[in-house]
Amino acid sequence: MRLPGAGRADWLIVGLGNPGSEYAGTRHNIGFEVANVLAERWGLPRAKQKYAGLLTEGRAGAPAVGVDQPRVAVLLPQTYMNEAGRSVGPARGALRVPLERVLVLHDEIDLPFGEIRTRLGGGLAGHNGLKSLKRELGSADFARVRIGVDRPPTTDPDRVAAYVLGKFREPAADVSALVADAADAADAIVLGSRSLA
Repeated sequence: MRLPGAGRADWLIVGLGNPGSEYAGTRHNIGFEVANVLAERWGLPRAKQKYAGLLTEGRAGAPAVGVDQPRVAVLLPQTYMNEAGRSVGPARGALRVPLERVLVLHDEIDLPFGEIRTRLGGGLAGHNGLKSLKRELGSADFARVRIGVDRPPTTDPDRVAAYVLGKFREPAADVSALVADAADAADAIVLGSRSLA
C-alpha cells in the first residue's frame, strides 16, 4: 500500500548521453542505450518531451500475481552531458523521488570494457554528467550503474574526450552484450534482487 503523499515514481532511471544522431553508438552514450533497453524490456510507452529530456513512465518487471511492481520513470536528458542536471533536477522534484532512488546509467573509463559495477554515491571521476547531477541535485548520493568502456592510453584531456565521444571499436556483439548486462544490473536493483555495493 502506498503512503499518502508518496512520489509519482519509486525510481527515476537516468540514462546519460548526448542528443543527436552524431553521438549515437559512442561510448559516452551507452547510458542512453541501456535506458532504452530497460524501457523496451518493461513495455513502457513511447517517451515524450518533458523536463528538457525524453521521459517515459510505467511499471518495471513482468506482472506477477500479488507483487507490487515498482513505478519507474526513465529519463534521457536532451541537454548534452555536461548540463544533464538541468533535466534530472526538475524531473526528480516533480516525481518526488528520493535521491537514493535516482539510478544513473553512465559510461566509466576507469573500468575495463565489459565490466559493470553498481554503487550508491561516491566520487565523480571527472565525469561531466555526474558533476552536473551533483550540482543540480545538491549531492552525489544517487545510485549508479557504472558501465566499463575502458580508457585510452593517455591522460591528455582532449584525447580522452575524443575517445569517449568516438564510436566503439569492439565487435558489435560485445557492445550489445555490455548493454544487456548493464540493463540486467539496473533491472535487478529496481526489482530489489541486487543491492548497491
